[in-house]
Amino acid sequence: MLLKIKTEYDLLVITGSTASGKTSLAVAVADSIGGEIISADSRQVYRGMDLGTGKDLEDYCINGRNVTYHLIDIADPGYKYNVFEYQRDFTKVYEDIKSRKIFPVVCGGSGMYIDSIVRGYKMFEVPPDTSLRAKLEKKSMEELSEILKTYKKLHNVTDIDTKKRLIRAIEIEHFNSFRKEKQTDFPELKSLIVGVMVDREVRRKRITTRLRQRLDNGMVDEIKELLDKGISKESLIYYGLEYKFIAPSLLQ
Repeated sequence: MLLKIKTEYDLLVITGSTASGKTSLAVAVADSIGGEIISADSRQVYRGMDLGTGKDLEDYCINGRNVTYHLIDIADPGYKYNVFEYQRDFTKVYEDIKSRKIFPVVCGGSGMYIDSIVRGYKMFEVPPDTSLRAKLEKKSMEELSEILKTYKKLHNVTDIDTKKRLIRAIEIEHFNSFRKEKQTDFPELKSLIVGVMVDREVRRKRITTRLRQRLDNGMVDEIKELLDKGISKESLIYYGLEYKFIAPSLLQ
């Protein structure tokens, strides 16, 4: 079966929700076929955010062998890494792996990242529009939400959880409305997608266990260190989950 995947597909994508076991499966498969992992996790790209993002880098060692992984620890915390950059960086890694005749295994739970490579988004980088930003800064969250709704339906609630993200979402949609040509020429890939599903109660227990382990291993200290280095509370809240709840409590 694994040999058939290597000969019939360009890419194997293993995805699933938090604590589904996708990383362990991806590592086992990559080890079996001599492949390498390309991460598709929007938070694990950041250096120094290990426990809070659940990198679990020890999982990349199996049977005494280390499986090579890519696109983890490639950006500084506080930076807003995006889908355009992920697709660009993925292309570089993918082409390098294929040039060495190694099979790539994508692993992650960030749907937009995976969708951008599976569907082959044709994307362009949206430059900052300082004039538009200045106008939008004067508006309330409610007003900004209404403006964004004139461009698209708000399926993704992460677009509207902070004023900064709302303004950026409007900026992107405004740019798109005037420029239709695309910059990137993403390769057409034949991908096999494997979704890992786990019983909800089992997954809930795993999440609880992992959270306790990460707290015991120093997750609060990790977040405190990020704050001490000058990463703002707002930036950490932007990354969601553990950061969203722990960072504010440390500043009280």
